[in-house]
Amino acid sequence: MVVTQMEPGVVCVLAPNPGPLTGPGTNSYLVGTRDLCLIDPGPDDPRHRDALLRAIAGRRVRAIVLTHSHRDHSGLARGMAGAVGAPVLAYGRPAAGRRPFIAGLVASGALPQASGEGVQDLMPDRVLVAGEVIAGAGWHLRILHTPGHMANHIALQMGDALFVGDTILGTGTTVIAPPDGDMAAYMATLGHLARLGARRLYPGHGAPLDDPARAIADIVHHRGARALQIWSALALGPVHIGDLRAGIYAELGPPLWRAAEMNIRAHLIEMMEQGLVVADAPLPGNPRFRRV
Repeated sequence: MVVTQMEPGVVCVLAPNPGPLTGPGTNSYLVGTRDLCLIDPGPDDPRHRDALLRAIAGRRVRAIVLTHSHRDHSGLARGMAGAVGAPVLAYGRPAAGRRPFIAGLVASGALPQASGEGVQDLMPDRVLVAGEVIAGAGWHLRILHTPGHMANHIALQMGDALFVGDTILGTGTTVIAPPDGDMAAYMATLGHLARLGARRLYPGHGAPLDDPARAIADIVHHRGARALQIWSALALGPVHIGDLRAGIYAELGPPLWRAAEMNIRAHLIEMMEQGLVVADAPLPGNPRFRRV
């Protein structure tokens, strides 16, 4: 296991789950020195559990906080709660914070109930509220609701540092997989984070980012460029998501095709909400999309 002291009072324990979507693995963070907050306990893996317990070293854990409900971040929540006697805190279940437009598509059958992307439907011991503060000996963490990657996604603000979960990665781009993912909400969240003027971002995967303004601007530019590629492709006529992926993400290998198609779908849903695009069938199937 890799345990890294990031700054005084912040330790990262890297989970042994590297992969195409997790990069080097999931970052679990321990905040504090005398007593602790555990942010994202990570996947349900006994090796990671043992590494976290060694890093905790018998200290009191005040809370286990989930940035969101994907299993690579939340799978070990109950196991760690039992091991250290701490409550599990989260914004709510996976659909908590879902916008009415997305909820309406789900209710109508136009979108499935969930994305199927490794979501754990876990009810926390306590539901967090945006703006509240979790505190311990020498540390304070303010809760920010940051939907986009998931409806119930949060970030935690510690002074001028932010624990951002999967909203911003240390390397690569975040997957936005509807209905849990929401591109319109994601872009709004990026604007919110940019306005905070943080000095450092602690992502759920990859190394810390010490130029948050640049990192956020790069993502905004990238997502805008992808949207323009999709819009330009639709100018040629109705098209399936798979065909859009083959043209726009030609450099990707098969392990990342589904992730790319989820991002395209998220952009298309945002365009549908704006009245720019329509689909000729419900989205759980394989509809063609066209400009209005």
